[in-house]
Amino acid sequence: MKKINLRELYPDVYTTDFFVDMTEEVMETIRVAERAEAAYERKMYRYKAQYSLDCENGIENAVLLKPQTPEMLLEEKQLREQLYAAVMALPEKQAKRIYARYYLGMRVSEIAAAEGVDPSRVRDSIRRGLKQLAKYF
Repeated sequence: MKKINLRELYPDVYTTDFFVDMTEEVMETIRVAERAEAAYERKMYRYKAQYSLDCENGIENAVLLKPQTPEMLLEEKQLREQLYAAVMALPEKQAKRIYARYYLGMRVSEIAAAEGVDPSRVRDSIRRGLKQLAKYF
């Protein structure tokens, strides 16, 4: 057990020294949080992000991420469904390979090893499938 001063952690709440016994797990959690906050502060300073127009950190990021409207969500869902239907309309091997490559994030060599074929065959199959998808759209 370690003793910590809560006034150091919460200066707004504790105006006088207040010592508490903490387990090592809790202390490690506090240390991890302090290190993460220090890393964030260094990153903000390093990339000059502390100079925001409204004097608050993070507004630049908030401006980039616009909330999606219901129309945008619906369009995205319809496009995803169309794309999935187009992939499933491809020949079975091409559909499987494109699904594994782009949906599951597998590398061409991994797909080839799983199917027991040469990677060039998988690469060519994916390329032909993408050409057919381009014609479809």
